[in-house]
Amino acid sequence: MKRALCYLTAVIVTFLSLCPLSVPVQAKQKKTAEFDTGQLYARSAVLMDADSGRVLVAKDAENPMPMASTTKIMTCILTLENAQTDDLADVSAYAARMPEVKLHIRDGEHYKLSDLLYSLMLESHNDAAVAIAEHVGGTVEGFAKMMNEKAAAIGCMDTFFITPNGLDASVQVAESDGTDGTRIHSTTAADLARIMRYCITQSPKKEEFLKITRTQSHTFQNYEQGKDGTVKPGTRSFTCVNHNAFLNMMDGALSGKTGFTGNAGYCYVGALKSQGRTFVIALLACGWPNNKTYKWKDARKLFQYGIDHYEQKDITNYDYVPGPIPVENGAGKDRLLKTKMQLQLTVQQEALHTLLSESDAVQVRVQLPKQLQAPVKKGTKVGSLNYYINGELAAQMPVLAAQDIQKRSLRWYFMLVWSRYFYPYF
Repeated sequence: MKRALCYLTAVIVTFLSLCPLSVPVQAKQKKTAEFDTGQLYARSAVLMDADSGRVLVAKDAENPMPMASTTKIMTCILTLENAQTDDLADVSAYAARMPEVKLHIRDGEHYKLSDLLYSLMLESHNDAAVAIAEHVGGTVEGFAKMMNEKAAAIGCMDTFFITPNGLDASVQVAESDGTDGTRIHSTTAADLARIMRYCITQSPKKEEFLKITRTQSHTFQNYEQGKDGTVKPGTRSFTCVNHNAFLNMMDGALSGKTGFTGNAGYCYVGALKSQGRTFVIALLACGWPNNKTYKWKDARKLFQYGIDHYEQKDITNYDYVPGPIPVENGAGKDRLLKTKMQLQLTVQQEALHTLLSESDAVQVRVQLPKQLQAPVKKGTKVGSLNYYINGELAAQMPVLAAQDIQKRSLRWYFMLVWSRYFYPYF
């Protein structure tokens, strides 16, 4: 009877450990009004928590669209990560032929890569973008390949780069079924926000990126290279002024990039920091001439909504230890063959801060196997605590074995026989 009771208890504990566990993270005093995306001018838009990458507001956020010069944030970060900014970049005839907006660099001239990056990000010069791409990638096509590889690496699966400056472009590509298809230079609002998030929070060159994009003006000159290899300042000088007007529109504005082409319309990607919270927005197709200011109105609405309705919360801020799970063939002190050892568990739990509104629902589900096979080593991952926000997986914490359990050996079976026949009360 006692043995049956113990077995029943183990089954109940195991069953409970497999059930979803709802954990209230904060008291809900009122429901946050959802953002009405119909009030946005942009056809596609995103408000993102830059720390967690969670999308807080979305309007047609997964639809690939042209993104114009917002492309240049990828050009900039890729260059910072893959080249020495003191290098001299040679200007090709192709780079010099780029259309307005342009720095008017000339075929055969030389410029420091760092200066071209200021030209790229402050004034959005198309010729500077091509000179950078040719220096870093060998060719524009080679640089575009690097851009697409980087986009995929940071989780942007609906982005396709053709140019380093964002000018409207299309190419023929081979489809998986063997046919040819046309792809355009495009991204989604969600992917564009992810790229900006990477630039300002995850890249090893994030500080350099922020320094460039926050600079109000930058003055530089070209360089001349003698036949003997010596380099000296040239005769042409330039001053670039930052055209990201939003830097002065709201307190905490961190970075951003504007863009416009005939196909893309007005676009904007930007970031803002307020009271320890960092928000990223992306706006695509946000009006056409003469509606240049629509993007600033949309940017303010989205950022203000984030500031007013979201706070940093630790969604793992509670004590919970899953119940034990049985281990088949565990070599315990109990000499009963049918008895399974119970493995004690621990959670490798750490703070996980993310932005939550009062209407966000947080749920934790414990994922564990029904049983394990011996041996089990202490510290082995056996399951996970899965954290969901509004039904979407936000994070996972590993559940670990808190003890060693050895597998039953020949010696263990020998001791079993010995105890039963020679020491029955052992």
